[in-house]
Amino acid sequence: MSDLTNTAPKNSSFDRRSVLRAVAAAMAIPAVARATVAFAKDKLSGSGEVVVFGWGGSTTAAVRKNVFEPFTNATGIKVSDVTGDIAEPQVKAMNQAGRVDWDIAPIQASTYPAMSQAGMFVPIDYSLWDDESIEGVPKAVRLNDAFPVIQSGQVLAYDERVFGKNGPKTWADFWNVKAFPGPRGLYAPIGKFSIIPALLADGVAKTDIWPLTDDKIERAFKKLDEIKPHVTKWWTSGGESGQLLTNREYVMTTAYEATIIVLARQGAPLRMVWDNTPVNYTYWTVLKGGPNNENAQKLIAFVNRAKIAAAWTLSLPEPGPNVHQLQYLPSDLVPLLSISHPDSLIIEDSAWLGAMRPDGKTNYDHIQERWLAWRAR
Repeated sequence: MSDLTNTAPKNSSFDRRSVLRAVAAAMAIPAVARATVAFAKDKLSGSGEVVVFGWGGSTTAAVRKNVFEPFTNATGIKVSDVTGDIAEPQVKAMNQAGRVDWDIAPIQASTYPAMSQAGMFVPIDYSLWDDESIEGVPKAVRLNDAFPVIQSGQVLAYDERVFGKNGPKTWADFWNVKAFPGPRGLYAPIGKFSIIPALLADGVAKTDIWPLTDDKIERAFKKLDEIKPHVTKWWTSGGESGQLLTNREYVMTTAYEATIIVLARQGAPLRMVWDNTPVNYTYWTVLKGGPNNENAQKLIAFVNRAKIAAAWTLSLPEPGPNVHQLQYLPSDLVPLLSISHPDSLIIEDSAWLGAMRPDGKTNYDHIQERWLAWRAR
């Protein structure tokens, strides 16, 4: 995702993983999240191990310390992690070879439907979840064979030094260069993150955004034509957006919430706007044919308990969907998280993005080709 070529993976995982590696070390973990969780001993106790894919660096180190070690202490099950940038290619290769070495893998929402239909995952055992987890995680996202371990939004972020308390409040304001003058930033590699704000700025209701039909795509690019001259630099990695904003090279930009969360909690004069924020999921899945499926189910149940969900969020910092975790998170962090603003989110229609068009391309591929061509003009 470092340039305008179409060599990036077909989702935002690679770039977001780089964000998480850079910011995880900056997050403080409260004592309640570090504690050994005695309540897991009965229902989730076991032996042996569970093999989990992670993204390496400070992200994996923080999750290991604040989630996996408490799980092992509470259950007796060891967590072994393998690391990389994206899991999907290896999951597909293992499935095709008939030899699956992992138990749990994170799968981007846009690639999940096809992999699920191919039978690569086993059903999630929700009977292991406690009542607090079931109540806190919306039924709509508790899929048969996956659940969101990360909910990630691309927000509108701005420099408070420029606008004070009268900063932009909507995507229409992002486009309003007369009322809010100054250089803008947009994300270069993936088009969907800019197409949605463009439609919102052009007056499309949030309930009418998905699916991104061809007429809506044309409408979005016409709107993007208006803002393109004011985009002084197209950011390509999550940390870059926050740095350029901090350095006054932007007055406002789109940005991953995790980037702005860390900078804001460190005292940077940056603000996020939760106005119809595009959000997508990263799912955790139990791999069919994995060596330790039973232990994988127990880890998933453990991670979704409210205190552990809070530890997970602090380790990344991107939240899972259990809203009960909010009571265990620092008060300054809670309003910065997407799960605190459910009415201000637009959840990605990942199934539509992965669906095939008559020309044999996915909707995602079609949008991406249009985006790269438009960027190159």
